[in-house]
Amino acid sequence: MIPSDPLLGTAYHAVGALSSSACYAPQKKVRNWSWQTYWLTQAAFCWFLLPILGAALTIPHLLDVLAQAPKEAMAVSFLLGMAYGVGGTAFNISIRYIGFSLTYAIAVGLSSILGTLVPPLIDHRFGAFLHDLLWTGTLTPPLDYEALHAIFSRSGADWILSGVAVGALGIALCGMAGRMKEKDLQSQDAQGEFSLSKGLLLSLLAGVLSAVYNLSLEAGKPIADVAASLGADVWRGNVVYIFSNTGAFVTTAIYCLYLHARHRTLGELIALPAGTEKAVLPINFAMAALTGLLWYGQFFFYNLGHVRMGQYEFSSWAIHMIMLVLFSNLIAVFFREWTGRRRTTQGTIALALAVLVAAILTITYGNYLGAGPSGE
Repeated sequence: MIPSDPLLGTAYHAVGALSSSACYAPQKKVRNWSWQTYWLTQAAFCWFLLPILGAALTIPHLLDVLAQAPKEAMAVSFLLGMAYGVGGTAFNISIRYIGFSLTYAIAVGLSSILGTLVPPLIDHRFGAFLHDLLWTGTLTPPLDYEALHAIFSRSGADWILSGVAVGALGIALCGMAGRMKEKDLQSQDAQGEFSLSKGLLLSLLAGVLSAVYNLSLEAGKPIADVAASLGADVWRGNVVYIFSNTGAFVTTAIYCLYLHARHRTLGELIALPAGTEKAVLPINFAMAALTGLLWYGQFFFYNLGHVRMGQYEFSSWAIHMIMLVLFSNLIAVFFREWTGRRRTTQGTIALALAVLVAAILTITYGNYLGAGPSGE
């Protein structure tokens, strides 16, 4: 059994969130590639190649694990991963209609709340629910109120819930500040494709389906348990990514290939327009691979943090989401993206960052209390 260590777990979550926050930086060096070419290439690394490689390097007797693990858990984790891939696509389209800041605030805020509170509510029953729905047509809500009450009656639970609420507030404030910054920058620009109704629907869909990724990891726990029994220890969660991440890759690839067919851009993978420097194509692949590596890094360190959070391990999702928003905005501050904005805008983002830090400390303290003797 892995000892509970919420402080170390939170530190690992911080490394993962920082890795994810930096993953979009390499895209700035990509030239003469359409979005779908870049996105498909980085997704191949993040969602397909690296999860398999990571599991192969860290899971002892991987083939035996895959042979012994419940096939139903594999299928459910994969299907939920596919839903998460749809959420990622909805997120990117939503940005086109309402901008990055509003999309981020709505989608990540909703994902943070749902992805944290739904897993203890269903308490591992979601796999059976999905199985019955798909194969027998039986619709029985997978709710376990007794398990939920047992969890949230323990020491530190009130701090966990308060931290999730404060984190949602901080994410909303970041969205507000981001929207103010966008208005500062485009005060004299056209609105482009701005559509509040379309953007809200897509960002809500993205938030719900992004939260499904945590359900995919929960559904894959029986696979991780088999890995642990064969010596995987703290690395056990890496085997689940083989199914949850490849599910996301399938839906992402379908959308990207559709765009390739529509715009006839698939050839960009092997040749760029005449007159383009020969070094551009290798650089593009290197930047896409780096993006995928940084994005996969969040999952790699998420697992290392998750297994150390003790009885409130479900709070990992909230910590990760909140830190993701925190580090993304701190990177923006470092690169002076907020410099020259109105004082009201700068004050709002400063307040938002302080609230996010408070949320992380609150959730971590709740986990610390839960790890003590009174929380057992």
